[in-house]
Amino acid sequence: MSFLEKLKNQILIGDGAMGTLLYSYGTDCCFEELNLSHPEQIQNIHKAYIGAGADVIQTNTYAANYLKLQRYGLEDSVKEINSAAVHNAKIAAKNDAYVFGTIGGNRGVKPNSISLEDLKRSFREQLYCLLLEGVDGILLETFYDLQELEAVLTITRKETNLPIISQLALQEPGILQDQTPVNEAFLRLENLGADVIGLNCRLGPHHTLLSLEQIEIPAHAYLSAYPNASLPAYTDGKFHYEGDAEYFRKSALAFRNEGVGLLGGCCGTTPEHIRAIASELKNVVPITQKVVKIKPPKQVVEVVSIKRDFPPLEKIVKKKPSIIVELDPPRKLDTTKFFKGAKALKEVGIDAITLADNSLASVRISNESLGYLVKTQLEMRPLIHIACRDRNLIGLQSHLMGLHTLGMNDVLAITGDPARVGDFPGASSVYDVSSFELIQMIKQLNEGLSFSGKDLGQKTSFSIAAAFNPNVRHLDKAVQRLEKKVQLGADYFISQPVFSEEKLLEIYESTKHLNAPIYIGLMPLLSSKNAEFLHNEVPGIKISKTIRDRMAKFNDNPVQAVQEGIEITKSLIDTALDLFNGIYLITPFLRYELTVELALYARQRASELQRNRIAVSTIH
Repeated sequence: MSFLEKLKNQILIGDGAMGTLLYSYGTDCCFEELNLSHPEQIQNIHKAYIGAGADVIQTNTYAANYLKLQRYGLEDSVKEINSAAVHNAKIAAKNDAYVFGTIGGNRGVKPNSISLEDLKRSFREQLYCLLLEGVDGILLETFYDLQELEAVLTITRKETNLPIISQLALQEPGILQDQTPVNEAFLRLENLGADVIGLNCRLGPHHTLLSLEQIEIPAHAYLSAYPNASLPAYTDGKFHYEGDAEYFRKSALAFRNEGVGLLGGCCGTTPEHIRAIASELKNVVPITQKVVKIKPPKQVVEVVSIKRDFPPLEKIVKKKPSIIVELDPPRKLDTTKFFKGAKALKEVGIDAITLADNSLASVRISNESLGYLVKTQLEMRPLIHIACRDRNLIGLQSHLMGLHTLGMNDVLAITGDPARVGDFPGASSVYDVSSFELIQMIKQLNEGLSFSGKDLGQKTSFSIAAAFNPNVRHLDKAVQRLEKKVQLGADYFISQPVFSEEKLLEIYESTKHLNAPIYIGLMPLLSSKNAEFLHNEVPGIKISKTIRDRMAKFNDNPVQAVQEGIEITKSLIDTALDLFNGIYLITPFLRYELTVELALYARQRASELQRNRIAVSTIH
C-alpha cells in the first residue's frame, strides 16, 4: 500500500533524530559524510528506529547540499553522499518502512543570508541525487523562511509525483518569523502541492501542540509533527536534551487529536521516544474533523509616539549644516579627559557625540554606559556605534532593546573590525550578521518586531546611520552598497575620513542621486608617522601622497605638524560644506581641543555659506 493510502486510515510513525545519536556517540563532524565513511553506524540507527516502530525513516541528508557541505570542503561530494545515504536507509528499511529523502532549510533566522537563486541551484542538485536513487518521497524540513520553502516545494512538485512532506520551524507558537500565521502558511504549502504539511524542530511537544490547536485539518493534505524532545542543555562542553520518552508518550494522543497523521521526533529524540509514541498510537485511527481553537483577537494597542529627546539627525542635516564629532571611549577607567572633551564640544554646539564600539577591536569602556552619561549629565545626543563582531543575535537585540529603554535612539550599524586585529587576538569574532542584516533588523524593531518576528509590544524609534567607505578603487561599487543599505532601512550615512578635495568632489558626483544624506568624515593628522600609519595599516583609510608629503615636512617639529594637520582639515571642511551639509569630525587620541577648534571653524563657515546663499537668493 502506498504511503498516502496508508495515511487515510492510520497514523504513521516517523523516526527521530539522527544527529542527536551521532553526537551522543562522540561524533562531532559532518554527520552526512558518515554515510560514506561509517555506513554501518548510519544503518544501525535507521534499524533502531524501525525496530522502535517507525513506519517512515528519513535519509541522513539534512545538510547534504553544496551550501552546507562546503563548510567541510565536501561540496564536490554531494552526489556520493546523497547516494550513499539512500543506500544505507534502504538496506535498513528492507520492506518494513518508507524511505524519504530529507532536505533541510538553509536560511534559518537570517532570511537574506543566501540569495534565492543560490538556494535553488544547491537544492536542485541534491533533489536530483535523491530522486535518482529511488526514494519513496521527499521530506523538506526545518524551514524557518517561508519564501525558501515555497521556492523549493515548487521545484520539487514540478520534478516528481512522489509524496512531499513540507515542514516549517517556528520561533514562536502559531506564527512564522515573518509574522505569517501558521494556518495561512499551511494553506499556501497545500496549494503548491505538498501532500503532508507540518512542523518540526525548535519547539517541544507543548508549544508544537499550541501551534496545532490553531490549525484546520487540510482539505487535500495531511498534518505532521516532529517536535524536539525538550530545550537543549549544555553541560561540560556538550549539548544534551533532557525530555524523556514518557513525556513524549503522554503527548501522543494530543497530537492525534489535533489532526496529526504522521508523528515523529526531531532534536533530542531517540528510539525510546519513538517506541513510546508508537505504543500509544497503536491501532488508533486518525481524526477527520476537529474544533479549531480560535485564538482571541490580538488586542490592538494604540502605538504612542515615543518622545525623542533630540530630532533625528537625518532630518537636521537635510535642512541645514550639521556637525557631529567622534570621541572614543577611553581604554582606561579614568574618564576625566573624555568628559572634559564632551563638555567643550557641547559649548561649540555640535549636534551629536558619536561613540565607537571598541574600534579596531581594542577594548574600551562600553559606549552604551558613556552614552547614557553624556545624555543624562551633559544633555547631549549620543550616537552609539553597534558592531556585529562582539555580540550574537541574542546579544544584539538585547543591546538595542537596552538602548531604546535608556532613550538612546541614534545608532550607527557597522560590521566591525575582526577580533584578531585588536588587543585580544585569540578572542572570537561573532558576525552572526553583517551591517546589512543589522540595519534590516533595527528597522524591524522600529516596526515593533524582534529579530525572530516576535511582537515586542512597542515600536522602537531608532534613527539608523550606516557606514560608507569612499576610499576604494571602485567608488561605484561602494555606492551600490549604499543603495542596498538604503533599501534595507538606512536613514543616512557616515563616511570614513577623507583627505583630499578631489575625493570629496568624486563622492558628491557619485552620491548626489541618493535621498539619504551623508556626513563626510574628516580627521586632523598629528604627524607624518600618524599619516603613514593610517594610510598603510588602518582598513578603510587612504591618504594621498600630496598630503603625506605635506606632513613629512614637519617631521622635526611636532607642534607645527599638528597645526599643518589642522590647516589641511580646515581646507577640506571648506570644500565639504560646499557639497554636503554633514560634517563628521573624528577626534584622534582624545585630543578634543583639535576637534573643538575644527567644529567651531565648521560652524562659522557654515554660517557664512548660509548668509551668502540667502543674499544670492534675495538678489535673484
